[in-house]
Amino acid sequence: MSGEGLFTSVCFFQFEIATGDPAANLATVQRLLARCQPLAGSLVVLPELWATGFAVNDYPAMAAATPEIVDKLAAICAGSELVIAGSLLEPCDDPQGKPWNTMFVVSDDGVLGRYRKQHLFPLWREEEVLAPGNRPAPIGTPYGELGPLICYDIRFADLGRHHAALGAPLLVVSAQWPESRLEQWRLLLRARAIENQVFVVACNGCGRAGETVLAGHSMVIGPDGGILAEAAGGEEGGCVSLDPAGLLELRRRFCSVGEHPWLHRDRDKLCSLGDLRQKVEKIRRQGSRLAFTNGCFDLLHSGHVSYLEQARQTADFLIVGVNSDRSVRALKGAGRPVNGEQDRLRVLAALGCVDFVVLFDEETPHRLITTLMPDVLVKGADWAEDEIVGAREVKDAGGRVVRVAFEHQCSTTALIEKIQQ
Repeated sequence: MSGEGLFTSVCFFQFEIATGDPAANLATVQRLLARCQPLAGSLVVLPELWATGFAVNDYPAMAAATPEIVDKLAAICAGSELVIAGSLLEPCDDPQGKPWNTMFVVSDDGVLGRYRKQHLFPLWREEEVLAPGNRPAPIGTPYGELGPLICYDIRFADLGRHHAALGAPLLVVSAQWPESRLEQWRLLLRARAIENQVFVVACNGCGRAGETVLAGHSMVIGPDGGILAEAAGGEEGGCVSLDPAGLLELRRRFCSVGEHPWLHRDRDKLCSLGDLRQKVEKIRRQGSRLAFTNGCFDLLHSGHVSYLEQARQTADFLIVGVNSDRSVRALKGAGRPVNGEQDRLRVLAALGCVDFVVLFDEETPHRLITTLMPDVLVKGADWAEDEIVGAREVKDAGGRVVRVAFEHQCSTTALIEKIQQ
């Protein structure tokens, strides 16, 4: 084990994936292992969906075979001290649910951790057959932390930053990246290394994936952006030694990933309807999806927070409409709200899952909804869809309605009664 918490040797196994044939792909991995002879304690990185490829019509069946594949990887690691990382289809507990595209990190002890692809590639309509991940985190190994990314994820700098800020000195990428965007692959990987001052090991597929020609060009990159190894376009296995001391020396001079100032003023999330409408128009031009929900949020509690997190996960931005004091009194009586509207707005704006907060004075948010016309209208599961204000208008405009079940059974009214007692 490296004293610096970093693998001292990393490998990539780049090959053309036989679609829908896990046995053939596992045999290829074993052949490359025999050819490359990685050092004990090495990290071996495989391409995205390396065992199955894009066998889209068979994803559920292929996902069901993943536990057996993982067991075989663990057996390969036995006695070698290898750690193998690569993405596989992970079955959903719900038989009707979509599988995840998940990077499994495996040693002879079994699965050390897993990471579900966060960003599904819209051009290939992956969201129709896969579920997105929502809890990115580094994965611990006996040789230190690694930050996993899967293909399209490398376009999102905040993901690499998240892993590095939590202590991962190495970003690991599994991909099936097309030849038509080869230069973007090379530039993005180097950028992730430079901006985070981390090593990057990225394994891509090669050959064909359906009608798409893959780029190959798996890479190992140093924390200064220098290319330590790069494959060509065909099958190739590469092993590279890493220098933990070099990483520490680079970061001693300056450590950009260690700087985390809070650059935002949450109060700036508070908007009038007019200002919000202008912001929404600009956001929509880039194809972002907007979610909307509303409530009084008198005493903000864990039920509210969980609900708002789930609402935010339905789209790219979340707008929260908040009843004015007058509106709350009309709905709940003269004793409410306990907290004034400006206090309620300010507290909501401090939540990371909330992007914009807007006040409304009517008893329902109908005018807000029909003016902003969100892509997703979110309400609690205790509301029937035909009772949700604005549902018909949003659906008629091509949007959808999502009813969210409360994870925490909290009640503002019950909290107020408890305080009074």
